[in-house]
Amino acid sequence: MTESQTLILGCAGTSLSREEKSFYRGECPWGFILFARNISEPEQIRDLVAEIRDCIGRPEAPVFIDQEGGRVQRLRPPLAPNYPAGAAFGALYRDDEEIGLRAAWLLARLHAFDLLRYGITADCLPVLDVPVEGANDVIGARAYAKDPSIVTALGRAAAEGLMSGGVIPVMKHIPGHGRAFADTHFELPTVTTSLKELRKHDFAPFQALNHLPIAMTAHVIFSAVDPDNPATTSGKVVEEIIRGEIGFDGLLVSDDTSMKALSGDFQTKAASILAAGVDLVLHCNGVMEEMVAIASRAKPLEGKALERANRALASVKGHDDKEEAELRAEFADYFEAVA
Repeated sequence: MTESQTLILGCAGTSLSREEKSFYRGECPWGFILFARNISEPEQIRDLVAEIRDCIGRPEAPVFIDQEGGRVQRLRPPLAPNYPAGAAFGALYRDDEEIGLRAAWLLARLHAFDLLRYGITADCLPVLDVPVEGANDVIGARAYAKDPSIVTALGRAAAEGLMSGGVIPVMKHIPGHGRAFADTHFELPTVTTSLKELRKHDFAPFQALNHLPIAMTAHVIFSAVDPDNPATTSGKVVEEIIRGEIGFDGLLVSDDTSMKALSGDFQTKAASILAAGVDLVLHCNGVMEEMVAIASRAKPLEGKALERANRALASVKGHDDKEEAELRAEFADYFEAVA
């Protein structure tokens, strides 16, 4: 079997083309990610996931998705209900902490039911970014709250809900995207806040949940740490802040390399990400020319990165035997529109 490469890749449509199959077979990415363009109906999703895994010969290969609730939710009715965004759970928590925590856990546990029935095994949740007043709305209501302690509590509940259902959580966007005044899909934001304030506010939820198996980086410059490079390509941010101060020793994945926040061609982006100490390069849009360029700078997944990847896969062996209908009914008590 070919060694896995330091890649998580998307695909173009609802099934794999001959070219995609050949490419994935040759490059052997460690994992894959699905978007709305890859999704039509239940059997198609299951077939696509099986096809992806079959072409690289790894039935355990993780398949990721962004299934948060609110505007960032790839599975929609009738495949999965429309769920509330993170801010709704923050509002519940402020009224009653116990109810807020239970609702956040329930949402994530329901996500696990929704995802596993299609073979999807990792969810890019919880969002641990803590917005500040005036920040770009790219995070906005996706965040649980503007209070780091509330974000931490609800993020922990969501991660535990996913893991109890057998789905790997991916916390994002480490070390924090909430202070960005630009949308990283289109431009690179620079945060000029002091390190003291970043530690207290932005970094705190990630530090509190540093035991989680996977984290996704932020395409954000933190000038107090590295004024020249965003966290995703900054060895200083990765080593001193993410691995050092925050203490995260799990699998570190870049945010999407096709976002405009990262400069340079795709070979340069991929090489810079890996040189910074990020374990895996993520490319989402399924454009073959871009994937070929990214893959040209990939490396075999080995050493500490491989250990972290294996730990992540092992973090959710098995899941509880909760009754889905009962949990959906309980969740509907908090959000009547979601049955």
